[in-house]
This record gives sequence, structure tokens and C-alpha cells, in this order.
Amino acid sequence: MRQNFLIILFALLGACMGSFLNAVAYRSVRNLKWWGRERSKCFSCGRVLTPLELIPVFSFIFIKIFYKGRCRTCGAKISSRYLIAEVLCALGSALLAYKFYFDLKLLALSLTGFYGAFISALTDYETGDVFDLFALITGALGLAIRFSLGLNFLWDGALGAFTGWAVFALIILITRGGMGWGDAVFMAGMGCVLGFKFILIAIYFGFMLGGLAAIILLILGKVKFGRGDTLPLVPFLAAGCFLTFLFGEYILEFFNFYL
Repeated sequence: MRQNFLIILFALLGACMGSFLNAVAYRSVRNLKWWGRERSKCFSCGRVLTPLELIPVFSFIFIKIFYKGRCRTCGAKISSRYLIAEVLCALGSALLAYKFYFDLKLLALSLTGFYGAFISALTDYETGDVFDLFALITGALGLAIRFSLGLNFLWDGALGAFTGWAVFALIILITRGGMGWGDAVFMAGMGCVLGFKFILIAIYFGFMLGGLAAIILLILGKVKFGRGDTLPLVPFLAAGCFLTFLFGEYILEFFNFYL
């Protein structure tokens, strides 16, 4: 019962967080204010949205059915990114609740990392911007939760932060700026959450997913890197971090490392 309750609860929370983080990312990359008394509104006509239009998942489906997916005032099309972000966050939160239902502190730690990675993935995917602030907030919250678990956990988080930053700092120096420092700061923040061993697994997953995506896009002719096409890396690193939350311990056990 406890597990099922937490899965449903955090799925609903995840949908709400997906809606919020999507709005924060959208406004941040456009230098728009998202805090304080700012209200959700249509970015085409400026009309303040009603509560019925702000219910995660439901509102998008409702508007799709009754208004053909458009603003009822100006007729501007509403992007499917809202629904996608809400559903992905709901599913991710539910899976983490399923995995860590037995310990609320570990669940809080994993959700902190998931939401922090999610918003950075959104901004990097849209414009290539990775905001240090989001990574630093994620890292600070991660270390705070680790401190409540004990000094060994705190030390592991600090070492994970250094490792995540150092790996990408080395790549940046070797490639002479072929990768942005935002990626290094992002992985430092995630290292605070994941710790030393898990951040290495997350980096491996991220590079493998990014490489696979690049190969597929090259085969399909969607990108040609000789002409300057690039792929945002943080979405793949974020996916790698999420996979590490779910499967990292099993990979460590395969190599005879036990937590």
C-alpha cells in the first residue's frame, strides 16, 4: 500500500513539476521573469491563463479536444512540449518512487537530481544554454540531503561533484573549447547528488546515448557534422543520470562493488 500510494502521489507531483520546470526553462532562455508574482499567460496574446488551463496533462487534452490545441483568445497553437514535459516528469517521478519508496531521504535525493537534470536538459535542448544557477541549486540541495544521511554520504557527494566537473574540464581543455563549461558545472551539480561511483556511470551512459543518437542521425541524414551541426549533450547526460538512479547499483554489483 505504501509503495502504491507513493507512486501515485509522486506521479501527480511529477506532472506538476514538469509543468513548472517547463515554464521556468521557457522563460529563462528568453530572459523573462518566472518568479515572484508572475502569472502564467499565453505568450502570443498575453492573456492570463485560468486555473482550468493550468492542470497538468488534463488541460492540454481539454484544449486539444475543445479548442483544437489553440489559445481560445488569439488562436495561437499550443506546443506539445507542455504535454511531453508533464508526462515525462510524471513517469520519471513514478519510477523513482517505485525504486526508492522504502527510504524517503533517498527518494528526495533522487528526485532532486531528476528535476535538476530535467530543467537543464530542457534549456540545452531548446537553445544550447545551460544555466549554472540550476546546477548549483541542484548540487546544494543534494549535499544538504546527503548531510542528513551522514558525513560519509556528504563526502561522497563532494567527491562526486569534483569528479563530474574534472572529467568535463579535462575534455574542454583537450578540445580547446569544443565543449562548454556549462556541461562541467551541470555534472558537478549532479555529482553532488549521485556521488563518486554513480557519476562515472552516469557519464558513461550519457556519452553512449549521445553517441548512439549521433550515429542514427548521421545514417538518416538529419545532421552533417562537417557543416557545423551539433547535438546538445545535456539531455543525454540527464538521461544517463536517470538511468543511473534506476540501474546504477546493479552495474556496481556486477563489478563486485556493493553499497
